[in-house]
Amino acid sequence: MRNRYLHRKEKAIEWLLSGSSLVSVLTTLGIIIVLAIDSFKFFTEVSIIDFFTDKEWTPLFENKHFGILPLLSGTLLITFIACMVAIPLGITIAVYLSEYASKKFTAIVKPILEVLASIPTVIYGFFALQYVTPLLQKLIPGLAGFNALSPGIVMGIMIMPYITSLSEDALRAVPNSLREASYGMGANRFQTAFKVMVPAASSGIIVSVILAISRALGETMIVAIAAGQEPKLTFNPLESVETITTYIIQVSMGDVPQDSLEYRTIFAAGLVLFLFTFILNNISYWVIRKYRQQYE
Repeated sequence: MRNRYLHRKEKAIEWLLSGSSLVSVLTTLGIIIVLAIDSFKFFTEVSIIDFFTDKEWTPLFENKHFGILPLLSGTLLITFIACMVAIPLGITIAVYLSEYASKKFTAIVKPILEVLASIPTVIYGFFALQYVTPLLQKLIPGLAGFNALSPGIVMGIMIMPYITSLSEDALRAVPNSLREASYGMGANRFQTAFKVMVPAASSGIIVSVILAISRALGETMIVAIAAGQEPKLTFNPLESVETITTYIIQVSMGDVPQDSLEYRTIFAAGLVLFLFTFILNNISYWVIRKYRQQYE
């Protein structure tokens, strides 16, 4: 009787877990279907070649252009700046907490770092606009009030805890025998940390970097507040730019009639962002799989 009860309980838990997984899959499929349907309607009126080659994006103006390149360049520029801030700092802090700092210090500092990830992004946006931008204007004469550099730096600070936390966990998971073997061969702490521990934890570190990049690509409020809303095909961080997410907010909260060509632009832009994230996740999966085969 007891075995039958346990069997039913295990089956119920199994069905519950399967149902949760199915909800995730169906939600993703629903998002893809909505994006695909409205994007298909958009591309029946706008050439997909012009969409990816035109250098102007003015769907809300009288002289309409539907080139996604200005939004794409703004998104990639700010993401690149954020990664240049977050990746070296995040990995360095993770190595310090794992290999140099005491357990007591790590137990205090790590939760403080993770608090950065829980701060609302709108606060980061106003921090970039009201503090970081004026500070940069003192250092860089002629810097515009809205620019890509300020939100990029602040976004890097925001995503840094993702890299630090996951990378530190990956370094902690490396067997202590590797560290002891490195010291036994005469390596110092720096050599052990960066030539033994970091390569051994590379799969986890790569996962943290990919997660941070995906987070930066989809960020909305920081760029909406501090980057401006000027779609320019530029890679100059001192200029105002507009990202894909900023444009989606602009149209969604504006007076654009639904089911119009202008309104469908947000689905086409969202589809591009979705494809970028999808490709990025697949690249990360391939890299992780390659590293695992290398170290097995």
